[in-house]
Amino acid sequence: MAAVVWLFIVFISLTTNVLTYTIQGLTDTDYISYESNIEPQRKNGTDNSAERLTAVQNVLKANRVDAYIVPSTNAHNTISPTDARREWLSGLQGSSGTVVVTATESIARVWTDSRYFTQFEQQVNTSVFTLMKQGIDPSVESWLVDNMLPQSVVAVDPTTYTRASWTVLEAALKAVNVTLRAIPINLVDVARDDIEDPPPPRNFGTLISMPFRFSGRRANAKLEQLMTQMSDRGVSALVLAALDEIAYTLNIRGIGAIPNNPGFFSYLVLRTDLQGVNRVNLFWSNGTTPDNISQHLEEENVQFTMRAYDDIFTYLRQMSDDLPSGSTVWLSQDTSHAIYLAIETKPTTNILSTLSPVALVKCVKNDVELEGFRSAHIKDGIAVVRGLRWVEEQVANGVAVTEMDISNTLLEFRAQENDSYGPSFSTIAGAGENGAIIHYRPPEVGSRVITKEDMLLVDSGGHYMDGTTDITRTRHMSASPTPEQKFTFTRVLKGQIALGTTVFGRGTRGHTLDAFARKHLWDVGLNYAHGTGHGIGHFLNVHEGPSMILSGPLADDPGIVPGMIFSNEPGYYEVGQYGIRHEDVVEVIALDSQSDHMLASGLVGNFSGAGALGFHYISLVPQQAACIDVDLLTDFELEFLNKYHKRVLATLGPILKDRHLDEDYDWLEKECAPILRSAAILYKASPFLLLCLFSLWFTS
Repeated sequence: MAAVVWLFIVFISLTTNVLTYTIQGLTDTDYISYESNIEPQRKNGTDNSAERLTAVQNVLKANRVDAYIVPSTNAHNTISPTDARREWLSGLQGSSGTVVVTATESIARVWTDSRYFTQFEQQVNTSVFTLMKQGIDPSVESWLVDNMLPQSVVAVDPTTYTRASWTVLEAALKAVNVTLRAIPINLVDVARDDIEDPPPPRNFGTLISMPFRFSGRRANAKLEQLMTQMSDRGVSALVLAALDEIAYTLNIRGIGAIPNNPGFFSYLVLRTDLQGVNRVNLFWSNGTTPDNISQHLEEENVQFTMRAYDDIFTYLRQMSDDLPSGSTVWLSQDTSHAIYLAIETKPTTNILSTLSPVALVKCVKNDVELEGFRSAHIKDGIAVVRGLRWVEEQVANGVAVTEMDISNTLLEFRAQENDSYGPSFSTIAGAGENGAIIHYRPPEVGSRVITKEDMLLVDSGGHYMDGTTDITRTRHMSASPTPEQKFTFTRVLKGQIALGTTVFGRGTRGHTLDAFARKHLWDVGLNYAHGTGHGIGHFLNVHEGPSMILSGPLADDPGIVPGMIFSNEPGYYEVGQYGIRHEDVVEVIALDSQSDHMLASGLVGNFSGAGALGFHYISLVPQQAACIDVDLLTDFELEFLNKYHKRVLATLGPILKDRHLDEDYDWLEKECAPILRSAAILYKASPFLLLCLFSLWFTS
């Protein structure tokens, strides 16, 4: 009998992971981010949506405008509280949406994409605003063409519309004898003043320098590269309006100008026709240069002139007048129509309109930036692990923890890491049915309490001086998901692994890879209504172009090359019940047969000389094994997952121990334990042990 007991103890010790993670389990997826300070509206007739709409319509009538277009973004293709006109008017939060208001109708229309269909129904007064589903309903352009009478006027603030969008819409409306008018004073702002609810003043924040040890390349080198490209193209001036491009070029970041975003409101004009300080012109705030920025740019060997932000249009008109006839000004095709109009005051000035040269350089990180990303994700992994352990412990102990509580806790833990500069976007913490709202943001007041029966989707990220992070983990609070939840959780995970381990040729475009992440959902008739991956800025925008992994092609996708950073984030959303998303940040690496990649040893070619590429995961947070249907995983997928968890524990574990965060370490160690299929696996590995145990048990 003693031998039986001893063998039973050995058996239990060897199969603990199996019993914990698999036998238990067998019974069981812009970007632009900002924090709104707009007073939330209350739908179903208890809000003031009708008052706001009426105020705008009164302004339209006073200006003899029949329809007005209210986009989401401002002159820099970003969103800030000052410019959040679409949100103020409609109540719909998020990064995507366009409102069209007519002067006489009792309703307005809101166009948005599939990420926000559910959110629209929850946030918007549907007796005042009608949802227009992008990709399903007629587009803004088509609707205006079909519904505006001849001789009518459609207006828009030209700072909120790109030249490319303006040109297409203007041509379509002209064909039906409708005028598109640029009105430089925003009519929504006028309406806000009329009802004594003005937009907040623009916040220019504080500027900080990006030291060379973090940037890896000095500003003067970046500027000289741009000047060389300008000279090669015969360009006299380059105008930059994208805030992340300006911040990147000058190695400067902004704090407080745009919540959760290290950009700062500015324009940058480079001149090859001038010398000295007037070659580089930065338009920011009132034109006064902070001492720390003067010192920084002097150290970076940059001569520049600081000018007031509001002087940009006057400067551009004067520059256009001063340039010799036939001179060329280089603009990004994403620059606002207003910038084009300022330069076109002199008809003989040529405009070169392309994808910004800064965007093409910025999306490929240098070695210092890449090392910074890896470092940032180690710090971020520590914060997220601590946050997930905390919320599960609180819920298990019966504490009334809300979605906002986990958001605030992650904020607190990230702030404890070195060189932390706050969240990279408003945390998406959706429990139960809220997890199915793709870009859900818990309210400050009345946030949902997380229960033991909930699937909790937490999508969060941080800014660090060495990099920006973005990670999503979905976990069941009592580790007892339903069979359906395990099924979808696992199929989303299979898609993420498929994309994360694929090998592809240098220059492959993102849309070519998108189907890898969706196939395992498609196989059973499921899908998700968002992109699969986006670029990520280096202590910059958490959503960065021009490269993305989407279901459709992007005209400006330059192709994937080593040094790019992407998110990998497939998902599945059961509206009214739960949501699942698995998101990690990956680095693009060159592959050969010796590379640290699970498919490297099998390489026999390099795509006819183009070079083989793959992804390396740099996010470091475990998946919840209890939510995985292991029988749905292939041996390859299971091996990948176990290797990943082993690396997570080996990287984060010593740090947690050094900080005496013992409870967090114990939680991480348990979550990173090897995942096995079932006790039958043990028989394959050690049949003699199991046969002896069975024999002794039977004869006793």
